[in-house]
Amino acid sequence: MDFQPFDTRGYPTLPVAEGYGEWAETYEDTVFDLLDIRLLERLTAVDWPASRRAADLACGTGRTGAWLKAAGVGRIDGIDLTPEMLEKARAKGVHDRLVLGDLAATGFETGAYDLVTACLVDEHLADLRPLYREAHRLLAPGGRFVLVGYHPHFLMLGIVTHFDRADGDPVAIRSHVHLTGDHVAAAHAAGFRLLEMVENVVDDDWRDVKPKWHAKYRHHPASFALVWVAEG
Repeated sequence: MDFQPFDTRGYPTLPVAEGYGEWAETYEDTVFDLLDIRLLERLTAVDWPASRRAADLACGTGRTGAWLKAAGVGRIDGIDLTPEMLEKARAKGVHDRLVLGDLAATGFETGAYDLVTACLVDEHLADLRPLYREAHRLLAPGGRFVLVGYHPHFLMLGIVTHFDRADGDPVAIRSHVHLTGDHVAAAHAAGFRLLEMVENVVDDDWRDVKPKWHAKYRHHPASFALVWVAEG
């Protein structure tokens, strides 16, 4: 579903590559670990140190890659649509290879990965199926696909992915609402089986980093993580 029917703020909306290109300089000042990294830390269905090779789809500024490397993952290849985000990731030095391109058509080697990750990107995809097909193609049988997403519940409350421009005006990035059933359908069609799902609610840990969200949306789910296993 397109986000537009749920829009309560009416921010100007940018295409994905243009939006993240503009946001890259301040991205890590505004996206916080409670939204996504905390979910990765809670997962039990992934043996991170046993993952010898990972594909970091929509790697952005390298936040996920840096966490994966610290968690013991071996070689990490990253791909992103936005040159400005890749420049930030390159400066971190945690990826073995970084490529500018489409996460649904990476060109990476078939069946070469133990682990594929895609964090905070699914809401920008009109169709989930190409992402799941590409993740399955990249994985060896038994490999894990970890997807961390912005919760559809939050999008349906009208809270679109957005940032403040240099002049202080807010701008949104084009988004779509995917229900859990949409993920299940796309994953099953690609050959995945669900191992784990974790949801992240706005709790008291958010009070200092997002006081307005804490005051208004306490107990609401803000993000989620899915762990899929690739079946042969």
